[in-house]
Amino acid sequence: MVERRLTWIALFFLLWGGGIFYKLISLQVIHHSAYARMAKRHQEVVREIPAQRGEIFDRNGQPLAMSVPTESVYVNPLKIPDMGFAADLMARFLHLNRAELYGRLKSAFDDHRGYLVVKKNITFDEGQSLRSLPLDWIEIDTESQRHYPKGTLAAHVLGGVDFSEKGNAGVEKALDADLRGVPGEMRLLTDVKRRGIDSEDSTEAKPGKSITLTLDERLQYVAEQQIATAVETHGATSGSVVVMNPNNGDILALASYPTFDPNIPPRNMKDVIARENHAIAVPFEPGSVFKVITLSAALETTRLRPESIIDCGRGAITLFGMTIHEAHGGYGPIPMAMVLAKSSNVGAIRIGLQVGQQNLYEYVRRFGFGQYTGIPLPGESRGRLRKLSRWSKTSVAYVSMGQEVSVTTVQLAQAASVVANGGMLVRPRLVLKKGNQMMLPAAPVRVIKPDTAITMRHMMEGVVMPGGTGYPEARLVGYSVGGKTGSAQIFDFATRHYTHNYNGSFMGFAPLTNPAIVVVVTLNGTHGSTGYGGRAAAPVFHAVASEALRVMDVPQDIPVEPPKTQVADNKKDADGGDLAIADLGPDGPNILQESDDAEPAAPAVPVSGPTVPNFAGMTMRDALAVAASKGIVILPLGSGLARVQNPAPGTALHEGERIRVQFVR
Repeated sequence: MVERRLTWIALFFLLWGGGIFYKLISLQVIHHSAYARMAKRHQEVVREIPAQRGEIFDRNGQPLAMSVPTESVYVNPLKIPDMGFAADLMARFLHLNRAELYGRLKSAFDDHRGYLVVKKNITFDEGQSLRSLPLDWIEIDTESQRHYPKGTLAAHVLGGVDFSEKGNAGVEKALDADLRGVPGEMRLLTDVKRRGIDSEDSTEAKPGKSITLTLDERLQYVAEQQIATAVETHGATSGSVVVMNPNNGDILALASYPTFDPNIPPRNMKDVIARENHAIAVPFEPGSVFKVITLSAALETTRLRPESIIDCGRGAITLFGMTIHEAHGGYGPIPMAMVLAKSSNVGAIRIGLQVGQQNLYEYVRRFGFGQYTGIPLPGESRGRLRKLSRWSKTSVAYVSMGQEVSVTTVQLAQAASVVANGGMLVRPRLVLKKGNQMMLPAAPVRVIKPDTAITMRHMMEGVVMPGGTGYPEARLVGYSVGGKTGSAQIFDFATRHYTHNYNGSFMGFAPLTNPAIVVVVTLNGTHGSTGYGGRAAAPVFHAVASEALRVMDVPQDIPVEPPKTQVADNKKDADGGDLAIADLGPDGPNILQESDDAEPAAPAVPVSGPTVPNFAGMTMRDALAVAASKGIVILPLGSGLARVQNPAPGTALHEGERIRVQFVR
């Protein structure tokens, strides 16, 4: 019996030992890899190593956005042994409200949340104090925080980032993939309480690319200050400015108002609205500045020339039973160049009718309207240009004077650049470099002939000459200028009527013979006569363009103190544009000179035998003004002061006869 019991006991221990041995073999040999992986999963923690976000600079290397290291405090409320003690301790060391912190800890515990941010961006002393405490439920992590050292400067261009440093607006969003870089991984070996005891970097983080913008912070600052002052002075609701190099498309400044500080998250709806980029995202009816496109199309598709006489109907025209009036007063037969300078709606309509719907639509498209410019900013609007099939009988009239279409300020800058650079459409360029890679501008596309562009430049010079709608506000000291004012009445969709609120605008370029800059200014929601483009927007152009030419060191091209000359009546008017007596300017080439290969000009309006005035010693602008006042037409040749004329002074003119005047410096 004893032997049997011993046998069973031995058999038991043998089986027990065999089982243990089998288990050891299973653990150490057969399933070793699987159990090792399982243990590793419990003992190791893989944490992401954030990549350093790329910096953003202006064209001169001035920092506009950067990421700075910062520390934040986290806790696991489920591991806190005493909520009251934790609240007392952390409130004292982190300078927080004790009652508020206790409420947050208790709420997180009740919701079974194992993660709570106690305070972000702690100071160095706060971090050192917490590290001295032997508490395993407090964690301090090092992060990076996006910082915009210039505050509000270029805020609408830069945009911002969210809590994880992912771009959510502006360049930060558009180029987020380049700026974010590639995060790395850290494998951390932990103890039973998940505390780190050893670590190794398995994959290094790859920093994001730095971005160099075409902006010049000096011009950006001036543009923002000037548009803010103009909006507040004229009671506008918003405004925008775009400064562009017409030759390569570089955006030197892009300002929008109201503005915001990207360092501060939005706190209310007003802050959210302030983040809207009016230069690219908010289209508006342009009004009279659009006449530049109408007249450009006329020069290319009709027999009209700057000296061609346009009957402005004394301020009224009737089309398909609808009569369209100038806002104030009107003009009779005047040269086409003066239609632009006077900003006559009736004159623009008559020109548009000769151009025709098909041609006008084609040239509006050629100048880039109704299409995205491709500027690398989110939320860009392409404006509104209805398909030709949806035009009504009167659409050609309204489009000719800048209604029934909507545009953005950056589109106007692109269009003005066509005239400024000799007829080429250049796409706006905002990014100069990504890392060390230079971003080449898009290939330009010819839109109008070089001769057309030059002719338009000098017609636009009349706008800023004495008597022009942009004079004297848009005149620059030492530089010749071409420009166009606009004062488009704002349409109320509720009442379906145009209001007495305006979009006042001005687009211009300088110097005239070889423009180095284009500046477009828009103020939305101005009131009264002081809200017209010539009064509200032109002064902003003057300030911004003057600073841009100085910063770019562009040589002056006209005397700083020009000789005093007789100034024609300067009569302001609102047309969804401005009306004034103007001329072509004294220093431009003889754009009205006839040549063998020029198309014949439109016939002049017959005159009934006036006598020829004496133009001797007059500038071209004065001579044109005197001629217009007497209802006669002159063909100016050269530039400077009038020296020779034919017929001679006092001669009686025959019907349709013109006067040739030679100007000499």
